[in-house]
Amino acid sequence: MKELSLHILDLVENSINAEAKHITIFVFEDILNNLLTISIEDDGKGMEASLLSVVDDPFITTRKTRNVGLGLSLMKSAALRCDGNLNIASEKGKGTKVVITFKHNHIDRAPLGNMGSTMAALISREEQIDYIYTHKINDSIFVLNTKEIKEILGEVEINSPEIILWLQDYINENIKSLLSK
Repeated sequence: MKELSLHILDLVENSINAEAKHITIFVFEDILNNLLTISIEDDGKGMEASLLSVVDDPFITTRKTRNVGLGLSLMKSAALRCDGNLNIASEKGKGTKVVITFKHNHIDRAPLGNMGSTMAALISREEQIDYIYTHKINDSIFVLNTKEIKEILGEVEINSPEIILWLQDYINENIKSLLSK
């Protein structure tokens, strides 16, 4: 994939398919230490140890509609290509956490991409899921918590088109402001 945000979208789809109700996405651009860390954590079904040991194999999937599961293997390959790694921790019935690291300035690292569009797509897909999206660049931080936004909106649905467009712009504007600090 040309952008890491698309990998994130794909991995969060795994969380949604695992019936997660709370998903945390954390992007940390530690430019001072030349490290990009992406973390996705959910409270979904989790995995048994036997599946966890082979889950990054592209020919292993829990889906019934196809025989390949490329999301984790492609992300791991992208990380390894950029002097990084992918680690997964999961416990059956408790959830899963995926942490991916990259050398931030590696010539082969794909750009992060449009996180506003990625988050808007996720939020619009399933209103019942609460997301916490945190983006940190060095010491500057932006946090979006959909539970808080839903409380502010009251009767207005968070996945209404007007709100989704606003959220997309709001996320992108805040990431842009982090870059300028």
